[in-house]
Amino acid sequence: MNQLVGGRLLLVGCGKMGGALLQGWLAEGLPAADVLVVEPAADPARTSQAPGVKMLASAEAVPADFRPAAVVFAVKPQSMAEVVPHYVRFQLDRTLFLSIAAGTKIAFFEHHLGDEAAVVRVMPNTPAAIRRGMSVLCANANVNDAQRAVAGRLMAAAGATAWVDDEGLMDAVTAVSGSGPAYVFLLIETLAEAGVAAGLPAELAAQLALETVAGAGALAQSAAEAPAQLRVNVTSPGGTTAAALEVLMAEDGLAPLMARAVAAATRRGKELGG
Repeated sequence: MNQLVGGRLLLVGCGKMGGALLQGWLAEGLPAADVLVVEPAADPARTSQAPGVKMLASAEAVPADFRPAAVVFAVKPQSMAEVVPHYVRFQLDRTLFLSIAAGTKIAFFEHHLGDEAAVVRVMPNTPAAIRRGMSVLCANANVNDAQRAVAGRLMAAAGATAWVDDEGLMDAVTAVSGSGPAYVFLLIETLAEAGVAAGLPAELAAQLALETVAGAGALAQSAAEAPAQLRVNVTSPGGTTAAALEVLMAEDGLAPLMARAVAAATRRGKELGG
């Protein structure tokens, strides 16, 4: 019996995020023979990266004797209502159900799978594709300690993890870490554009922006100091960095702008969750 799941695993949806998770699980030692994937539109390139993993076109194709320890839903939120009811039969085996769909609440799965279903809701982010993701997990009362450990191991294969007990926090989690990579990508874009406006060749500006953001993030992760102290360390009084920070840290600068952005994403998450 594999140590990652303690049994077999059924992955429903093998798009970019589902495929990234699958790669992480296989790299962590999950035997390909212990996984079934349901993906109607399987990408041949992604399938070839998971040799030995059986791909099925529908829930009905899952063998009647297949007993997964965990079912992972990795389909788009708008598809959940159509997809999830097909897997209610696994609830009878006290299977762990794990969902990575943004905005889809635990109550949704309890409604479709039964009040006794053990459900963990997860908010991952796209750096999971290179096993540098950030996933936040929230479990319902039916999830036992062993299942909680399984969920933690599954998501740890894609990067760092954290747990919250209050599901109400998941909208803010989505706004910060789930949507956060897009904010960083925009920072890289705009920093490069500002470099071009200052006279740099476009290719050089793009390289400087990308490597600076990547390097600063790696430094912040490895340093003992907090990001605020790292900022102070690189800011000489009266220097060029200080001149830029006067703009970024003004009353109408980056902090209130980011606060409004995260608040907007949080509100939208609540709207999507009903």
